[in-house]
Amino acid sequence: MVARSRETNMQYALLLYENEAVYAEEGAMSLEAIIAAHGALAAELAEQGVLRGGQGLKSSDTATTLRKSRGVDTLHDGPYAEAREQLGGFYVIEVPDLDAALAIAKRIPFAGDGAVEVRPIIDED
Repeated sequence: MVARSRETNMQYALLLYENEAVYAEEGAMSLEAIIAAHGALAAELAEQGVLRGGQGLKSSDTATTLRKSRGVDTLHDGPYAEAREQLGGFYVIEVPDLDAALAIAKRIPFAGDGAVEVRPIIDED
């Protein structure tokens, strides 16, 4: 696949959500295996010229959330939302359209169940 010119492409964030507890389950794919699978996918996307960035995130228990309410800032240990599935990483890709972004999203590896939120990035040009 040859990357099209920037004028005809759009950038998307692929936000990866999964249940972190799955890595502790017997028979589950190890964190190291998932990292390797993501590395292989990222290398392929880079070779195709569509990868613009991305990173895995440390577990949600390392997060600190700053909340703003009525002009007051408060800090909380943990992620913004207390949910079973947490944000675990992201990719930034540049592709022709949503269908192309969804095709890549379908290839995202997970150790168990997961979700990929596909969001267009604001074009500042």
